[in-house]
Amino acid sequence: MAVLEAILSPEWSSRYHSFDAGWGLGEEMAAMRDGSGDEYSIVFSAAGAYVRGFAHEAVMSPYGDDGSWPGVLDSVPEVFRHCVEEPAFCDEDGMPVVTACLWREVGDGRWRVGEIDYPDGVSDPDGAAGLFGRLVDPSPEAFRRFAEDYYEVPVDLDAVRHVYALRPLTQAVVTAPNADLAAKDLADALAAARYPFVAS
Repeated sequence: MAVLEAILSPEWSSRYHSFDAGWGLGEEMAAMRDGSGDEYSIVFSAAGAYVRGFAHEAVMSPYGDDGSWPGVLDSVPEVFRHCVEEPAFCDEDGMPVVTACLWREVGDGRWRVGEIDYPDGVSDPDGAAGLFGRLVDPSPEAFRRFAEDYYEVPVDLDAVRHVYALRPLTQAVVTAPNADLAAKDLADALAAARYPFVAS
């Protein structure tokens, strides 16, 4: 998704999804920012994966009670505690900006969350369904629907399938969704994602 969006939106600041293979020492990060206040960060490391989501209108917002919802962060294991306190995931006062959190340590058979007393009668109280919908349906067709709606341009499905198959990027694949873009202009985004490119 990050590579496709680099093609559709060469300006990093206006992209919805991004990926940084050099996020931290031994860490990679996938991120989403929707431009309206919702975001997520997924940190991959030798320890496993840590996921933090923030839906700004969710009932479980930390700004409703000046702190994260009880249970959301309490059980995060020690190997991921630095992610909880990561300044990029906190506000200017050091409060974690989070409504949903899950993690999976290496060797875990499933994803884990804290022991949370979710509010009654509220649909999607932590915003997770809305935040992670594209991750639950990781198909090229789902991405094309999203991208055509978000960027308001036609998106070539074959180009999306090419990137989803992790095949090396070519100028022809770049040109299919963005005729005005030269593949060489994607050098920084491709390096950040460690995505292969074949010069033509």
